[in-house]
Amino acid sequence: MGSRDGLEEELVYRAGIPFRGIAAGGLHGLTPWRAIPNLVRLVRGLGQAWRLMGDFRPDVCFVTGGYVSVPVTLAARLRQVPVLVYLPDIEPGQAVRFIGYFARRVAVTAEDSRTYFPSDKVVVTGYPIRAELMEVDKAAAQQKLGLDPALPTLLVFGGSRGARSINRALAGILEELLPRCQIIHISGRLDAEWVVACRDALPMELRSRYHPYAYLHSEEMAQAMKAADLVVARAGAATLGEFPAMGLASILVPYPYAWRYQRVNADYLAERGAAIRLDDERLREELLPTVRRLLADDEERRRMGERARALARPKAARRIARELLQLGDAQGG
Repeated sequence: MGSRDGLEEELVYRAGIPFRGIAAGGLHGLTPWRAIPNLVRLVRGLGQAWRLMGDFRPDVCFVTGGYVSVPVTLAARLRQVPVLVYLPDIEPGQAVRFIGYFARRVAVTAEDSRTYFPSDKVVVTGYPIRAELMEVDKAAAQQKLGLDPALPTLLVFGGSRGARSINRALAGILEELLPRCQIIHISGRLDAEWVVACRDALPMELRSRYHPYAYLHSEEMAQAMKAADLVVARAGAATLGEFPAMGLASILVPYPYAWRYQRVNADYLAERGAAIRLDDERLREELLPTVRRLLADDEERRRMGERARALARPKAARRIARELLQLGDAQGG
């Protein structure tokens, strides 16, 4: 189950799994006249989740946060179905804090998240990553993406929908960076047209070093990360699992409107020497010198990559699966 017309709908269908959309909406920080319609949606979603669970009759329910998880968790609790909630970020949002009270178990990415939940519920599993991330060969990835193996590769992306501030900051320094490296830039579909225009406006000798994409699906994204020597990205939860698994040095730019979550994620990696955090409002001034310094210092990038890899928990998906099976067994499933 997921939100109607949300990003997860396409991803679940691509995975070949049946999907059911239910109503949901956020309440935190909203004025009463905006919160009331969302409250109505949550109540409607609870009814929808209740009926779907009655039809599907699950032995266990696995939720990963977001507003849509609230009616699903409540419906599971009413149906006496045990719930495992997984927190991908370091700090839980309001929805995960709330459903944590109703969950039988809470799986978390890192030890730092233990303090937010009752200790007897928490299990530290790590962040589950896609298997293809560990199966990609760097030389094959470089060839597939049309990269020069003799040049360092900078990967820049801003999440599934892109990041305009990162896109603009990068566009302003392309001609200064491209003599030193090649760039894979995933702009998001909204900015794709003008980003391609930036490539076409580059001097001919630099144009072949700039590789803009509107979006990369999972297999292609795995190739891009494997080929990268340095990454500039937002600090969504995936950075806590994928960058350590790949041993990637990174410059993280937390999305400034995502409450504290991305900043806390970025700080978790930066405080351990695996990343450098740049704030969005200083990006235009600080991105170029930071990227230049790291591209010029192979040893520092290597150290950052090793520190990142030390944080990896490569069997996270297996640990989460084991918890789910144990809950299902306890129910007689």
